[in-house]
Amino acid sequence: MEIADASSADFWYNFGMSLYIPAVYAILILAFTGIASGKIPRLAMNRASIALTAAILLIVFRGISAEEAFAAIDIETIALLLAMMIIVANVRISGFFTLAGSKILSVAQTPRQFLAIVVFISGFLSSVFLNDTICIMLTPLVAEIALLSKRDGRPYLIALAVSANAGSCATIIGNPQNMLIAAQSGISFFTFFLYLAPPSILAMFLAYFVTILAFPAEFSKTSQAKLHYGQTIVGNEHSEGAQIDKALVIKSLLASFLLLTLLAFGVRTSVAALVSASLLLITRRIHPERVFLEVDFTLLVFFSGLFILTSTVARTPVFKGFLSNVLPMLNRPGGFFAAVVTLLSNIVSNVPAVMLLSPVAKGFSDPITAWLMLAMASTFAGNLTLLGSVANLIVAEQAKKSSIVISFMDYFKVGFPVTIISIMMGVVWLGLVR
Repeated sequence: MEIADASSADFWYNFGMSLYIPAVYAILILAFTGIASGKIPRLAMNRASIALTAAILLIVFRGISAEEAFAAIDIETIALLLAMMIIVANVRISGFFTLAGSKILSVAQTPRQFLAIVVFISGFLSSVFLNDTICIMLTPLVAEIALLSKRDGRPYLIALAVSANAGSCATIIGNPQNMLIAAQSGISFFTFFLYLAPPSILAMFLAYFVTILAFPAEFSKTSQAKLHYGQTIVGNEHSEGAQIDKALVIKSLLASFLLLTLLAFGVRTSVAALVSASLLLITRRIHPERVFLEVDFTLLVFFSGLFILTSTVARTPVFKGFLSNVLPMLNRPGGFFAAVVTLLSNIVSNVPAVMLLSPVAKGFSDPITAWLMLAMASTFAGNLTLLGSVANLIVAEQAKKSSIVISFMDYFKVGFPVTIISIMMGVVWLGLVR
């Protein structure tokens, strides 16, 4: 009787698993499709809610156990993201971005000068303060200058997005995927910067020249009349103009300098960021609620869900089979690996792509080069299309508020050549120095 009961139990367990397996694959496919597009038709869900809901369903349908799911969440990456968002929130509240952006941008006298300033200021600031944040702060300023000067705003805003992505590649704190790589690889700030700053700078130069070629009517020699700003751009409806808190500006910049100093001396990235963030939370003037309102908690939820999703993917026979077929073709992290990263980044977005390919990067005989190649290719891949990165979408959506419409093809004629050439230059550069 006990044998019969055992056989019956095995039958029902196997029958249940045969139903669960297709459900797990269906959940993963729907989740990554929704994450890639940013929505699910007929449902009011964003990337964070899609990732979290899918993660919970995977636990329910036994794609991953609850213990494995919680263990999959990289707390160090979450802490690093939180700390960086606290630092950036203080810098933003202080009014520094508005003050610095408006003063610097207003120096330009001709369209080409204006484009050059947009490219290199957005690229530099994105390497320190997160590319998405810089796009949020600079887009209204760039759009207003273009409108006041009666110029075509599209090339300047496209260049802003492309250069913000390019500049963010230079440091481990420039974008979320770099933070993830830094937390998992242990690469120091200086090492990361040493290897990826040169291709990042080259990509910014490339963004400048390709934008000029893509919009000849805007940048021809006959159109290089001086820009006319009219009223000051500080204090417009998009900025915090008159609300400059000089004390907080100084304190925020000192905290940012402390972060860079700690990173330069080899302090663990997450610890350096948390120390700098905690100093900004010790204050008599700014209520914590105001700072935490600036923190993008949906991004933290998104990352947490993604960790569970990608951990489940890594356990599936399909992904294991993919790795067993692909890994033998990857003798070293070179051009083919960069191409795989670029393709996957544009299918499921760059952060999920980095999570999915992390096991591959760890498996190379030279994992440091693999991590650097993964960071470079996944970041530059965000420039391929208008949908390639969140920074691109931020610029496009904010541009609409100023009646500047950036079409898919407007962006593509700049983003595509910049992406392909910058990734090729990155591969060559890492091949030479590594």
